[in-house]
Amino acid sequence: MADETVLTARELYRFYRAGEEETLALRGVSLRVSRGETLAVVGPSGSGKSTLLACLAGLDEPSGGEVRVGGVRISHRPETERARMRARHIGVLLQTRNLLPHMSIRDNIRLAQRAAARRPVASAQELLAQVDLAERARALPRQLSGGELARAGLAVALANSPDVLLADEPTGELDGTTEQVVLTLLRDRAARGCAVLIVTHSAEAVCAADRVIGLEDGRTVSAPAAPERQEAHDVSG
Repeated sequence: MADETVLTARELYRFYRAGEEETLALRGVSLRVSRGETLAVVGPSGSGKSTLLACLAGLDEPSGGEVRVGGVRISHRPETERARMRARHIGVLLQTRNLLPHMSIRDNIRLAQRAAARRPVASAQELLAQVDLAERARALPRQLSGGELARAGLAVALANSPDVLLADEPTGELDGTTEQVVLTLLRDRAARGCAVLIVTHSAEAVCAADRVIGLEDGRTVSAPAAPERQEAHDVSG
């Protein structure tokens, strides 16, 4: 059987120095995510989860180790090359959202698609329909509710049909109903063949994952198996 691994991290280290002080944010973290798989990364605040996601996305450079997407190394390249690879192959949903405040939701998606410099698989309007925001296409981010912002950010992350979707606390500020909507959308993307990695504190997000790994003090630690996943929730409500 062919190797379906899409995202690989090998022995990632990340050091930060401030004067004489050195902080070790990551200490030899390795992981793999396969096509169609959802992996949850859990751990206490300050354990290195967001640093890990930034290195996986090519938003930050690891001090040691490497990241590969589809077998191609994204780490230890010039920022322009990392940005090009990210635009084409990686969708990123950040905790602080990934929307430019002065642009409509539709224009945020179109901007992300232009960055990939290739014909998009789905139009901005089609992506907004997938996350049930078709009627809010012209709205600015400040005009959206928290749940709408989460779905709009997801639409931007999916703008270029990425091979990998990285989400940092995608449901952290949502109510239970909206959280289930977003998690169902993430699971649907995995079902279409995307490799999905979620950094989360949410028990519900862990339930939605196929596998779970833990981080503590920048190292991987054993984590409980993902609880049995419930049936997909209706996202039409």
